[in-house]
Formats: sequence, structure tokens, C-alpha cells
Amino acid sequence: MFVQVIEGRTSDPEGIKRQAERWQTELRPGATGYLGVTSGVTADGKTITIVRFDSEESARANSDRPEQSAWFEEMQKYYDGDIAFTESSDTAEFMGGGSDKAKFVQVMKMSDVDRAQVERLDAEFEKLAPQRNDILGLFRVWTGANSCIDVAYFTSEADARAGEKQQLPAEFDEMMKEFGEMTQNTEFLDLKDPQIH
Repeated sequence: MFVQVIEGRTSDPEGIKRQAERWQTELRPGATGYLGVTSGVTADGKTITIVRFDSEESARANSDRPEQSAWFEEMQKYYDGDIAFTESSDTAEFMGGGSDKAKFVQVMKMSDVDRAQVERLDAEFEKLAPQRNDILGLFRVWTGANSCIDVAYFTSEADARAGEKQQLPAEFDEMMKEFGEMTQNTEFLDLKDPQIH
């Protein structure tokens, strides 16, 4: 899987949403290797779009389409300032990856993390999964040797907040403490009205 992450800011979230839906209707049929997208705007106007393709070649072919260039030129009008792009084929899925059923998505942009530690904790989190019915799936994109973006899909924001507060078995205490220390340099982006295709 090859992932493109597009980030910026907007004062017109509805414009971003309309243009994104237009891509699904008009351009998606011609996008070879397209797997899906998760996007949204936070309450303070930060935007993030995570697009998945089956390969880098498919992503490049899509970017090279004239209609894609025209569409993106129009999309840029809804952004305030610069747009940042990140690409990676270093990905992992958990609990089946993303879910179209999610009503709330939380993006965690982690930096200065120890990859070996993260992957060790993953195995522990898999054991925890049955305790959290609110989590529908997750996937991760490594954006550097010590940085990654986690995308978590939830049944709803209320369910996610309740899940964060629930009492877990004692064997998970140390894991949660370690996770808390690891995520000190983490930016959380809450997408309360996510677009998922």
C-alpha cells in the first residue's frame, strides 16, 4: 500500500468537503489502484487527507492525469496558506485497518518515537482490542525513522471518550503508562465529521 498525506488549514471546511465529494463522483472512476481515503477538518481548521493506493506507480499515474491537476487547482482555493505533502509505502494495519462505518476518527502524529518500542506495544494493544468495542480499526503510516501517523476509527466520539476512561485489567497498566510516555510529542487531530471512502 502507498499512502499520500495532505495537510493544511482552512476557513472553509464545507468547501473542502464539497470538492472532495466531487473527486469521488467525477475522478474516482478513472483512478487506477485507488483504495480509499480518510479526510476531515478539526475544530480549529486543520485539515488532513490520507489517500491510499495499491502502489506508488498507481498514485503517480493518478497525479499525472490532467483532470486530477485541474481538480487540485480548484481544491487549493479552499486552503489557507501552504499545503504539506507526505508519502510513504511503510504502512501497517490493525483490526482490519480503516472502517467506512466510523463516525469519529482520531489521527495521531507521533514524532521522536522508538519504532521497536511502538511495535512491541502493538502486540499488547492487540490483546486489549476486545476490551474496546468502540475501536473499529487502525492503520499506521511511517513517515520517517522515528515518526509515524496513526489513524484510529471509532463508532462515535462519545464511545471513544468513554473507552478512554474505562477501567482496564491491571496487566495493561504498565503498557498504558509506557504509551503515555511515548506519545508526549504527539499531535492529536480529532475528525468529528470524517469523510471516509
